[in-house]
Amino acid sequence: MHIEPGVVEGAKILLSYATAVTAFGLTAKLALDSVRNNGGAAALALRSLLTTALVFCFFEVFPHHAVGVSEVHLILGSTLLLLFGAGAAAIGLAAGLLLQGLLFAQFDLPQYGMNVTTLLIPLWGISLLAKRIVAPGTAYVDLSYKQALALSTAYQGGIVTWVAFWAFYGHGFSSENLAAVGSFGVAYMSVILIEPLVDLGVLAAAKALSRFSQGPLFNVRLHQAA
Repeated sequence: MHIEPGVVEGAKILLSYATAVTAFGLTAKLALDSVRNNGGAAALALRSLLTTALVFCFFEVFPHHAVGVSEVHLILGSTLLLLFGAGAAAIGLAAGLLLQGLLFAQFDLPQYGMNVTTLLIPLWGISLLAKRIVAPGTAYVDLSYKQALALSTAYQGGIVTWVAFWAFYGHGFSSENLAAVGSFGVAYMSVILIEPLVDLGVLAAAKALSRFSQGPLFNVRLHQAA
C-alpha cells in the first residue's frame, strides 16, 4: 500500500497532512482506550514495541511488489489488532512505517502522510466492526472463519479504497490511471484471500499455547470474553 512517488504532488500533498493528523487523533483515542481497558500504559508500551518490530519486518522482509499506483504488502492489520489490541496495532503500524522510511526508503517519506492514513483509518474502522460482529461473550481465539474474513476484508478493502482515492485525487480519472488503480485492486485480492487464514492460524496457535499467549504482551480480549 505504499503510494508511489509522484502520484500526489505539489500543493495537493497538503491534504495528506490533514488526513494524517486525523489518523493520529484516532490512534491516540485507541491508545487511551487501551490504557483504560486493556492492561494499562506499561502493557501498551510493550505491545507497541512488539508491533513496531513486526510491522517493520512485514514491510522489509515479507515479499512485496509494485503494482499500478502502489505496492502490494501482506500487512496483517487485523492479525495485529486481534493479538495486541487496536491501540498497539495502530502505534506499531505508524511507527514501523516511519522506521522503514527513515532507514531504508527515504524516497517514501514525502508520502508518509498518505501511507499512514491508508493504514490507520481502516484499522480504526475494523476496531469498530469487531465490536459489532464479535459477541461480548466470545474471546478472539474462538473467532469463526466468517468473522476473521469480515475483519480482514474490511481492512484490506479500506486500504484499496484509500489508495484509489489518492490516485484519483492526484492524477484524475484518465484511462491510464483507472487501469493502474484497477490492477492494484485486483492484485490486492490475493492478500484478502490469505490474511483470514493467517488470522485463524495465529489464533489457533495462541489458543493451543495459551500459557504463553497471556499477560501484558497480548490483548486481554485474546483469551477473555468482554
